[in-house]
Amino acid sequence: MEATLAAALGPWLKPALIFVLFTIGGFLSPLIVLKPLHALFSKTETRIDDVILSAVRRQIPLWLILAGIAMALRVSPLDPVWIARIDRLLMVAFILSVSWAVSSLLTALIRASALRLGLGATTLVENLCRIAVFGMGLLLILSNLGIAIAPLLTALGVGSLAVALALQDTLSNLFSGIYILVNRRVRVGDFIQIESGQKGYVADITWRATALRELAGNLILVPNAKLAQSIVTNYSGPDKEMAALVQVGVSYTCDLAHVERVTVETAREIQREVSGAVAGFEPIVRYHTFGDSSVNFTVTLRVKEYTDQYGVTHEFMKRLHERYRKESIEIPFPQRVVHLPGKQG
Repeated sequence: MEATLAAALGPWLKPALIFVLFTIGGFLSPLIVLKPLHALFSKTETRIDDVILSAVRRQIPLWLILAGIAMALRVSPLDPVWIARIDRLLMVAFILSVSWAVSSLLTALIRASALRLGLGATTLVENLCRIAVFGMGLLLILSNLGIAIAPLLTALGVGSLAVALALQDTLSNLFSGIYILVNRRVRVGDFIQIESGQKGYVADITWRATALRELAGNLILVPNAKLAQSIVTNYSGPDKEMAALVQVGVSYTCDLAHVERVTVETAREIQREVSGAVAGFEPIVRYHTFGDSSVNFTVTLRVKEYTDQYGVTHEFMKRLHERYRKESIEIPFPQRVVHLPGKQG
């Protein structure tokens, strides 16, 4: 009995040993190979090697296990028909794994390039990259399984018209999103306002909508097609620096030359000392209106970006009010003088 069992299991010992060795190697590879490579690549100036290692490190153990199964099959007593079938399944798993690694690598490179160029990362580009990579992987899998690709592509081409008609809105948003990315007038991180009044930072551009994050933290989803057709004010382009206009009015009894000098001195302090103000900018004061109760003028400050205007204006108004009080410059309450005709007897 024992001799019979040993004779039956004997041909499987070598395949089993090969499979076990490759499996152990797969589980130990992060410690034996990948960890030293990570330490080596971290010392280099370029980041490409780190990105490549990060993309393939999770797949290497699987590749070693698949290789162990394939090697074990070659020396096993299994029927060649079954070996061929299992080989196809192994190839399918390998192609899926490689597709995953390549998509991770490409999306990481896209994200790193976008951040280096100051463009921000977008979900739309990453998803399109993944779809392209897995689409090619699917074609390779079909070819490996013996399925003719040409008739399938022809059928897809014929059916694409019906799909396009059924998904007009979806495709419109998709191509509008691609147009927004290629045009680069609106980028992730920009502060924009659309003609319907919504405004906020561009948080992401997906296949369907562009996400705007308001200053209050709320998220607004604007369909890409609507954004592409809207009148958009981009407060971050072409330069993030912008003017902050403050409207002021003083009494008619004031010396306007003195008012201008005091106001400019206060504004210069703001430009030098307040965070968010552009140091070195020369503030501008321009009188423009004889109002009902005051002489009105505009003070032009300069801030680094859109949201800085709130803090800079806040501090400027406080300091200007205090300085006017010390200089006896009056900011009048709204008032109107009405002359009534005298009574006739």
